[in-house]
Amino acid sequence: MASEAGFDWHQDSPWRRLPWTLPGAVLIGLLGLWVGAGLMPGDQPSPPENLPIDAQLIELPPPPPPEEAQKPRRDHPPPKAEPEPAPEPPPVKTPASLAAPPAPTAEEWQLASTYTLKNSKRYRYNWGQQVRSMMGTAVEGEREGLVRVRVEIAPDGNLAKVEVLWSTSELVEKLALQAIRAMPPLPPTPTGKPLIFEKTIAFQSFETGWPPSYRNDCLPDPPQFRNPFGWNGTGAPTHTPPATQREERAEDCHPSDVEASWEEEESELQRQIERNRWGH
Repeated sequence: MASEAGFDWHQDSPWRRLPWTLPGAVLIGLLGLWVGAGLMPGDQPSPPENLPIDAQLIELPPPPPPEEAQKPRRDHPPPKAEPEPAPEPPPVKTPASLAAPPAPTAEEWQLASTYTLKNSKRYRYNWGQQVRSMMGTAVEGEREGLVRVRVEIAPDGNLAKVEVLWSTSELVEKLALQAIRAMPPLPPTPTGKPLIFEKTIAFQSFETGWPPSYRNDCLPDPPQFRNPFGWNGTGAPTHTPPATQREERAEDCHPSDVEASWEEEESELQRQIERNRWGH
């Protein structure tokens, strides 16, 4: 009570606060009116005036008739790829072969045993044909080749000596020696003397050798050239004059027996054409 007794009520008079409270109250009232007026609905806005429309009528052409609806194209499925056939194996090559020629006949041996020209030329040819006929069929490959032999035939026709000079195949050499040693008895030599000669035997799949020609056997052999000034270095050099002329034809030679006629030459040429297929 002592504190209240010391308070001065005259200094806290409302009239002294009036200059501050009155303007504040007026301001708060105006603010409330402004807020209330904003919340109240106002007048509806008038609808906008319709503006005039400038319209023109344009006649359009009739529309085209509707196209028929095309059916969707159905593509055929691609053909299935057929499996490739297996490659064919290469054909097996059959090796070429040539049968043995026939052996000389008795008539051919009879003629050969009397033919003395050119170192018994017919006898030597028949002897080679006899050996080749006993060697069998020649097959292409390693079982073919050539062999050359030096032969000595006794006067009675028996084999006296055989020597291999060279060969291209050991098998061919073996077959040739077997055939030579197994030959049947032959007629005597034409001269009645030992016959010595060299012979090449062809054991091949494409040919057996060419038959000789007898048409020029009556002519003597041409002279062989020898160098008159040749010297082997031993002893005194010697001068050998060359042969002057070819020897004359032998008196006992009959050209009609050895010369070929036109028919024989034509048949021989035709045989060669068919054999070698000339012109094909």
